[in-house]
Amino acid sequence: MLRIALLIAFAAASFAQDFSDLHVERVAAGMRYAEGPVWSLEGYLLFSDTPSNLLQKFVPGKGVEPVGDRPGGPSGNAFDEQGRLYTCETRERRVVRVDKKGKMDVIASQYQGKRLNAPNDIVVRRDGVVYFTDPAFGSQQDQRELDFYGVYRVSTKGEIEAIARWKTRPNGIALSPNGRILYVTDSDARNIKAFDLDRGGTASNERVLVASVPGVPGGVRVDEKGNLWVAAKQVYTYSAQGKLLNSFELGEPPSNLAFGDGDFETLYITAGTSVFRIRSGVKGALPYAP
Repeated sequence: MLRIALLIAFAAASFAQDFSDLHVERVAAGMRYAEGPVWSLEGYLLFSDTPSNLLQKFVPGKGVEPVGDRPGGPSGNAFDEQGRLYTCETRERRVVRVDKKGKMDVIASQYQGKRLNAPNDIVVRRDGVVYFTDPAFGSQQDQRELDFYGVYRVSTKGEIEAIARWKTRPNGIALSPNGRILYVTDSDARNIKAFDLDRGGTASNERVLVASVPGVPGGVRVDEKGNLWVAAKQVYTYSAQGKLLNSFELGEPPSNLAFGDGDFETLYITAGTSVFRIRSGVKGALPYAP
């Protein structure tokens, strides 16, 4: 495996961890476009190779192996408390859920009688409420039936609600440690927005948290301290108040990220043809229900 030692320049001396000698390791290569990493509590990283219609599994110490074809073009992935896998299928324009026995259910494919654009990223709160983004990139825009790009909530009863209807394209999505704030990156406005969530998961108080992210922001994850880790031109870390804390580069533009390993302190990053990892020194936040 290729190890690359990177010296990280911090934007804020108050950042709690010392990452002055951070090692970035490439753990997978040869993908056409890696996306949607998520850590399984069974001990492996799952991620999408979207153009190849594949879900891939990385097991530490063993390497990468394909775990299934997904002709719909898999992108973002998430697990729920029952270990069921949720996947955004960009070409099939739907969100599906697969249980441990392989049974698949479509949980979202239309909104108000019109097909979704191209679901991209997803997060599941611990109470089972699902949130996902629905942009459209490249040729996907030619097939749009909806006149907006949406951020959606799917209730535990399967009811779908558009909590945001943007003219710009949402991309990555994540929850605060207590499950009461939803974060969404905006690839066109190049910012990060936040929503307050009530106990039932209803969203309110949409606001801009980070006004300008360098590059095109994609995936976002949150650590146990409430800091946001964002894949954009580089990997950026922001405080819960939106202050830039640090940044570092990879050999390829990052697309998405996920915390994992047994202690949840390893940050896995999908980037173009590769998957990288770093030891972050802080635990990732699990999507707890309030």
